[in-house]
Amino acid sequence: MKSNWRNDRFGGVRVVSMALLAVGIIIVGCATRPSDDAPLTEVKFDNLMGTRYTEILLVFGNPITKNFVAGVYNTTGLNGSNPAGGGDSSPAAILDKIDMKKVKEDNGALSTVKNGARLWTIDYLGAKVGKERDFQGLKARWVMWFPIPDAIREGKDLSYSIMVAHRDTSMGIRKGSRVYILDNPQGTSFVMKSASLIKDPNQKFEDLKDLGSRLKLPLGWKFRTLTLEQDLVFMTDNGATNITQDEIGNTYDRVGGLYSNFKP
Repeated sequence: MKSNWRNDRFGGVRVVSMALLAVGIIIVGCATRPSDDAPLTEVKFDNLMGTRYTEILLVFGNPITKNFVAGVYNTTGLNGSNPAGGGDSSPAAILDKIDMKKVKEDNGALSTVKNGARLWTIDYLGAKVGKERDFQGLKARWVMWFPIPDAIREGKDLSYSIMVAHRDTSMGIRKGSRVYILDNPQGTSFVMKSASLIKDPNQKFEDLKDLGSRLKLPLGWKFRTLTLEQDLVFMTDNGATNITQDEIGNTYDRVGGLYSNFKP
């Protein structure tokens, strides 16, 4: 099938997956940000729908200036999965044994976050990746710097909050694939790009079609699902978009208008 690659990169506020973080990040001391974003290599991943991945975050910065940034390292295409996309890039046998305290010490970070495992709910992705690090057997590549908002450091619940995200990845979902959609009271729609196994490790890809019965949606919000009759290409407004997340941790990107080629 033909891919619609845009000249974009992994993205998120710059939010991770990527995903919002519904955890408090404890930060003590200072740590200088490494040059893991140079050089960059362009990669393209396909056949991602339903496949596992994880992101490891390494936090650097200065608590006096409160200027904290996380390096985000993504496993897609590594750890025995297909380098071109597809397969499990975050095997439980490796992921579940990682000692995050040791990851912090080994990498000279102020704090760390294990953002995964997660499941892709998109078909393809284009990105520019940097340094590859080995986290006790789990290999992952730098994909972005993530300035950490106070709300995330403080562990506030951001479920169903709409946030501005800066994304320079390309990604899309093809005709014939199922999409999972949140509609807010104003009629803005968000399509799921990543399902979380963090809060609910038993969440299964094949059960996402029935997710609406599990969600405690705010007043006026709706969940729906459908099978695409044409390719859906995610877009941005000069690099900016909106994202939201449900209470389970599944992450959604805005669609319609400037944010996709059509609104499903």
